[in-house]
Amino acid sequence: MDSFTQVLLGIATVEAIAGRQLKNKTFIYGAILGTLPDLDVVVGLFMDPVSGVAIHRGISHSLFLFLLLAPILGWAIAKLERGKISLQRAIAIAFFGLFTHVLLDAFTSWGTQILWPLPNRYALKTIFVIDPLYTIPLLISLIFVFRTKVELLRKKYVFRGLFLSSCYLLISCGIKLFALQKFENALKSQHISYSEIIVKPTAFNTILWNANVKTNDGYLLGDYSLLDSQSISFTLYKTDKYAGSQINKTSKYNQLVTISEGWHIVSRQENRVYFNDLRFGLLNDNPAAPQFAFSYEFVRNSNGTYTVIEVPKAKRDGRLLLQKLWKRLQGN
Repeated sequence: MDSFTQVLLGIATVEAIAGRQLKNKTFIYGAILGTLPDLDVVVGLFMDPVSGVAIHRGISHSLFLFLLLAPILGWAIAKLERGKISLQRAIAIAFFGLFTHVLLDAFTSWGTQILWPLPNRYALKTIFVIDPLYTIPLLISLIFVFRTKVELLRKKYVFRGLFLSSCYLLISCGIKLFALQKFENALKSQHISYSEIIVKPTAFNTILWNANVKTNDGYLLGDYSLLDSQSISFTLYKTDKYAGSQINKTSKYNQLVTISEGWHIVSRQENRVYFNDLRFGLLNDNPAAPQFAFSYEFVRNSNGTYTVIEVPKAKRDGRLLLQKLWKRLQGN
């Protein structure tokens, strides 16, 4: 989830556990704890693009690390507060301030490696990484918390915010199941055989949904809006086998296959070879030169090795994508 929302969730969690003892210091500790797991992004800046992506939401989002850190961070908080909070409660806010970050991330498409060192990532894919309908209840509740010193009111406000945002998460799960059924019915009615399907929301909402469908011929991409007045259609994307044969022996290619969980195609444009992660959809769907949200160019060096570069996302493509999403949200 985006950093701002994670900060709000961290504050709300600490406030719920220790608001009476810490007062408005919950905003400081909650913001720090809500941010800590995402510092792996900073580490990734000093690595190559593929390795930087590979470590994101890995060990930094693991239950194993939180169990190690919570006593240390809890001890530090208890020391700083000099008896205002017990060690047990301080450890509790450290652990749950970190753990709720990961639970929220698990609802997004990227998922988390919560059971690291096991390689599995867990992703419910029910909300986008930025979703105002989740964030706004937390923000409003914490504004009221900050403005009052009355303990009962603070508790009422923070639990109300957590309740509303958590209800939205549960609703998003139900909407996803409904959208999944719509996609499955469309595939059945169009007599399309497939081996696997993933469904996830588009940017900033839970009204418009994307589906990735694995078939023998390639991957089908389609979308469905809860407000749709049209039937679901799918577009087929295939791997360029020649381009794939050029890079599939490289370590970075294998690393990207793992990251993409197998949902990828290799494409070629003007002798340039691209590895495209399908899970996050398209920035543009130009049939001649489609650009995926996460795409990596394999640049061949003079010695036969490859340098991998993440393809930058142009602002113009982002604006066009939002315009297209807005139109599709209305069922057009």
